[in-house]
Amino acid sequence: MAEIKDPENTIVLELKGGTVLIELLPDIAPQHTARMKDLARAGAYDNVVFHRVIDGFMAQTGDVAHGNTTKNFNMGRAGTGQSELPDLPAEFSGVPHDRGTLGAARSQNPNSANSQFFINFSDNHFLNKQYTVYGRVISGMDHVDAIVRGEPPREPDVMVSVKVAADVEA
Repeated sequence: MAEIKDPENTIVLELKGGTVLIELLPDIAPQHTARMKDLARAGAYDNVVFHRVIDGFMAQTGDVAHGNTTKNFNMGRAGTGQSELPDLPAEFSGVPHDRGTLGAARSQNPNSANSQFFINFSDNHFLNKQYTVYGRVISGMDHVDAIVRGEPPREPDVMVSVKVAADVEA
């Protein structure tokens, strides 16, 4: 496992296959970073499915309204919901959508990102400066690569828990 340099800006994502560490980029996308930490601290991402997983492209999750397998779960609507918090303005940057980067999912409106995010399976530079990059996987990409594919997957993988590393007991 990679060394955690900044526990306050590192996400510990538990999948059934193992732990994924995501380094957030508060200097690049402060509002998206803060949102992910707020939702993680509220437990909103726990038990949320990966509802759109495209081989060679990305794995999308974070629908806290319809994608939580323990409350109000509706796979038919997963991907259409968000948190009760307001949408975020785009924080586009020069950081490329490389393999392992975390991007903010949104509608056609660039300022509509909320709770959903995706992890890139490969370099997807056609997304550069069109979707906010606000983190990167620093450990456990093999677990991300093992997420079940599908739109939606027949038996979707779930984020068992999502925590800020600073809040995890050693």
